Amino acid sequence: MKLSSAAQYLLPHRMLSHLAHRLAYSKTPWIKHRFIHTILANFDVNLDEAANPDPDSYESFNAFFTRALKPGARIADSNSQTLILPADGKVSQCGTIKQGRIFQAKGHDYTVAELIGDAELAKVYADGAFMNIYLSPRDYHRVHMPWAGTLSETLHVPGRLFSVSPGTVNDVPRLFARNERLVCHFDTDFGPMCSVMIGAMLVSGVQTVWNGVNIPEYADRPKRIDFRGQNIRLERFAEMARFNYGSTVILLFPEGKVQLDAFEHQAPTVLGQRMGTVI
Repeated sequence: MKLSSAAQYLLPHRMLSHLAHRLAYSKTPWIKHRFIHTILANFDVNLDEAANPDPDSYESFNAFFTRALKPGARIADSNSQTLILPADGKVSQCGTIKQGRIFQAKGHDYTVAELIGDAELAKVYADGAFMNIYLSPRDYHRVHMPWAGTLSETLHVPGRLFSVSPGTVNDVPRLFARNERLVCHFDTDFGPMCSVMIGAMLVSGVQTVWNGVNIPEYADRPKRIDFRGQNIRLERFAEMARFNYGSTVILLFPEGKVQLDAFEHQAPTVLGQRMGTVI
């Protein structure tokens, strides 16, 4: 294990993320400008795609980081029967869930039940398919729907806040089942679908379109919210949630319901492009 990964076991994850949250929302000009221009200097951010291309006009670093794209910057695949990629980023892993276990990296896997915090709901995904997309600081930080669905429930699972960078993912066992996360369950016309928003080191929040900021506050016990009967339906390609810093979204599908296309490890993803098909 690399020293940088090992050191994360000792770090005060939540205290650092609370500090990051305060800085990210600061409207003090020198603070927000310093953080915004540090990102611009170190990552290949394409501001030409942004609805607001002026970095100094954003009221806070978080407003810049979760910026909207201009109309037409991303377009959903024209075939209405295709699943579409939910975010810009890179494919960390994807493929088949094998007897309830999801591959993380060489030598590491974790169970669906651990990830979503519910052994009963995990059964439907035991031999299904998954897609894991890593969003770096350069990427558009809003996550969209790969397919239309109606929200049934969410579960906020408490946990650590390890980095989700590729190096740490290779080193830390069961990382995605350890980190704080928001599990979102949807009912679709092919059955259940699950989208898991993974918190990470210095990620100061996960925000959804249906009830705003979910993380923080950080949880000390699992928090389940039942949305059945509220008719919260999100169409294919609609925005679902957003991160306040780079992180990871994991999608789960039942066995025999979808066919994911072949993606190489670390292949770039573009929101709206084809991810696979519904069978």
